[in-house]
Amino acid sequence: MTIATRPITNRSSALGGALGTGRDVKVLQLATCGITFKALLHPLVDRLQENGFTVQCACSDDPHTREMMERGYSITPIQIERKISPLSNLRSLWRLYRFMRRERFDIVHVHTPVAAVLGRIAAKMAGVPVIIYTAHGFFFHENMRKHVRSVVVMVEKILGRLATNRLLTQSMEDAETAVEEGICAADRVHWISNGVNVRAFTADPVEARLSLGLSPDDLVVGFVGRMVGEKGIVELVQAMASVRERVPRAKLLLVGDTFSGDWDTDIKGILREMIQANGLTDHIVMPGYLEDVPKAMAAMDLFVLPSYREGMPRTVIEAMASGKPVVATDIRGCREEVIDGVTGRLVPPRDAASLADAIVEVLSDPAKASAMGEAGRQRAFNHFDEEMVLEREIDIYRQLLVSEFGVQPCL
Repeated sequence: MTIATRPITNRSSALGGALGTGRDVKVLQLATCGITFKALLHPLVDRLQENGFTVQCACSDDPHTREMMERGYSITPIQIERKISPLSNLRSLWRLYRFMRRERFDIVHVHTPVAAVLGRIAAKMAGVPVIIYTAHGFFFHENMRKHVRSVVVMVEKILGRLATNRLLTQSMEDAETAVEEGICAADRVHWISNGVNVRAFTADPVEARLSLGLSPDDLVVGFVGRMVGEKGIVELVQAMASVRERVPRAKLLLVGDTFSGDWDTDIKGILREMIQANGLTDHIVMPGYLEDVPKAMAAMDLFVLPSYREGMPRTVIEAMASGKPVVATDIRGCREEVIDGVTGRLVPPRDAASLADAIVEVLSDPAKASAMGEAGRQRAFNHFDEEMVLEREIDIYRQLLVSEFGVQPCL
């Protein structure tokens, strides 16, 4: 099996050009909510516009969406629930279809699970010539109940065959799974990886700790992400009760919040009860959502991501770019980023005891922790630089201009 992995080029001249109609290539980037554009997609939008494409975006209306609009991005608010809600989903599908039909997009590029399903159906109905789907992590995964996984895979197969010209995956494991499961033919599957601006993670650790109410003497275990159960934060708090007994200077920094549409929005209340019951009130800091991720990472001695499922987690790359060792669960994406015993440790999901042991192992050996952090930093620079990912994506757009529209880009 060969997955399409086009070589990265350094060509950055205009690609969008004009179609036979005399207009530029018109692209829609679609996701469920504004935070996706703010945190993940705006570099791709910027790069496409730099290369001559006309780019519009669509997602639900929320504060992040409005912020991105104020920053000059062309975003059309279309409400899309993050969960399966038949009536709401049908309304979203109809609105997406009418929007796409009216705007006559040449390419629709979908992201996030629900938007990816509704967006591809709407694009097919509207006669959009090219549909691209980036799987930031398939909704199905190895720990899902078998019958549920089968249904989700079947949906992906139908859409992959009927409404997907190109499937982009951040995880190589997802790319291989897409071909093995028959979701898409190998020549339509492209592995692009995931990346961050690795040079941005240079915040001062002392200043970062003081701003978050932490002491320079604390041994800080950190988490950054959505505050939902599937991120494993319940197991993380359970693990910290054990860690504190063995490493008294350990503190936990929980950075993040729940967002509109999250299933378990009551998780923060559950965590507070657990924290109080385990006598951890003075040992856990919860500042909520922070935009300054480099500062949050700088405050940590160790980053932990105990998720049940992931795609290709960005926070692990951010931690490595910050020179921090990582303890993560041995799941898709995490095991592609973390080299067990070299840049951190991998542990089974939903296993608080193993998680605690790994945290204690790293915190108890400063020399090992430092070596893991440096190895992770080098790995982030060598393999997870955002520039490499963007070039892969632009190269795929370049191919599509030739194969689907017969346009030869000016290179």
